[in-house]
Amino acid sequence: MAPPAQMCHVNNGDLNAAAVRMVMKEAAPPHSASLLDADEFRRQGHQVIDFVADYYADMCSYPVHPSVTPGFLRSALPKDAPSRPAEHDAFAAALRDVRDHILPGLTHWQSPRHFAHFPASSSTAAALGEALTAGINVVPFTWAASPAATELEMVVTDWLGKALHLPESLLFCGGGGGTLLGTSCEAILCALVAARERKLDEIGSKRIGDLVVYCSDQTHFALRKAARIAGIHRDNVREIPTHRDRMFALSPADLGAAMRADADAGLVPLFLCATIGTTQTAAVDPVRELCAVAAAHGAWSHVDAAYAGSALVCPEFHHLADGADAVDSFSMNAHKWLLANTDCCALWVRQPALLVAGLGTEQEYILKDAAAEGHDIVDYKDWSVTLTRRFRALKLWLVLRCYGVEGLRDHVRAHVRMAAAFEEMVRADERFEVVVDRQFSLVCFRLRPPPEKLGGEKAANELNRSLLEEVNATSSGPYMSSAKVGGTYMLRCAVGSTLTEERHVTEAWRVVQDRAAELLGKMEITNSVVA
Repeated sequence: MAPPAQMCHVNNGDLNAAAVRMVMKEAAPPHSASLLDADEFRRQGHQVIDFVADYYADMCSYPVHPSVTPGFLRSALPKDAPSRPAEHDAFAAALRDVRDHILPGLTHWQSPRHFAHFPASSSTAAALGEALTAGINVVPFTWAASPAATELEMVVTDWLGKALHLPESLLFCGGGGGTLLGTSCEAILCALVAARERKLDEIGSKRIGDLVVYCSDQTHFALRKAARIAGIHRDNVREIPTHRDRMFALSPADLGAAMRADADAGLVPLFLCATIGTTQTAAVDPVRELCAVAAAHGAWSHVDAAYAGSALVCPEFHHLADGADAVDSFSMNAHKWLLANTDCCALWVRQPALLVAGLGTEQEYILKDAAAEGHDIVDYKDWSVTLTRRFRALKLWLVLRCYGVEGLRDHVRAHVRMAAAFEEMVRADERFEVVVDRQFSLVCFRLRPPPEKLGGEKAANELNRSLLEEVNATSSGPYMSSAKVGGTYMLRCAVGSTLTEERHVTEAWRVVQDRAAELLGKMEITNSVVA
């Protein structure tokens, strides 16, 4: 037994510390020594790579679009997170849940039979670039926070801009500059805020209610959303009508008339959003002429080339961006058709200082770095809405480095050829028509309208809506989308999946023909009964 005097020397602090150590020892699970254990990462990483590789290899076994009802996954998974993993290898068990519960409920955007919307292209270099980015996990919001990440973003946006044949004035090497954001929605908002601040500096902040934004009725709704966020009155967004005889492109004359009318009414033309490759029909607005109209009113000109900007990598499409030397900003999604995996939107601006003036923050002392003193550095937190940002440049750099500009051209041209073949198959079938001439790799088509006595255009819209439903209900695909432009409902076949081959396009057309034959047969029977 210890002497009483020794017992009296134990203080409360020692007892409390011992109790805390005991609690922590009991609470800590055996495997928590390191949540970034290299050996465990290697083991689990192999599981993920094998899983994704098998997914790509088995892609055709999945229906492109799932047949599920709302709530299907919530009812299949536990209502609460586990307090402790129940399985010995929780990661392997979680991957089984992905395979058994999650994959069957996904629309498989990488399927070679996915022809809806616009593509969300993928590549092994980009996917592994995402893995590298996640593993390294830096936060390049300032140059000091991750110098190499910032400078790689500057290098890679100039690389991409040159590959797309953008004017040098939009690149760092020409006094402009580029950044990588998540989506075109962000890019439009950033450009709009920069334009707003520039204009309010001229006319006074109290006149924000007088600012007007212009686009066509084919412009993506991201512009209207961005305008609302930027404080532009809902009534001050002018969606100028387009027409089929102009391939649904925005008319410079109509834009000029709208801007003059607003100026005469005491309003202030602020921002033009032109599009290269609209969502509905891939229409191309005449950039040069539109920029001239906007410039006459001191309005900012932005080009949204979310989808079709990728095609500019091919010399045969360069002319579609004629006039880009006059724009204030230009954006495109490399994740749509340029193999970069979601998300990767590039935004270039002619005057980066205007972007910083609209989006910049006061530099806190903690963010300063002695090595940057006296140098003209880029802090990308001042180029976007968010402060925390991802290291997207690594992924895009890998794509450009591993495939090269010629490889990207081959990729785009292959899809354009397949879309051209689909267009020819449509034109060869007298039951169908191509609604607007094909642009890039998008074909807009429909069944021809029946005679007026049988419903005409109205019946044609309903017939084609039914056709799309029947096509997309086919378990093996294809999966397509629709557009309604100028009162005409049409089907959209957008070729762009990395895995798509000619045979998938041919098979898709065969399904369309078969479903059309069934619908037309039913219509004939119905009409004969009515007659």
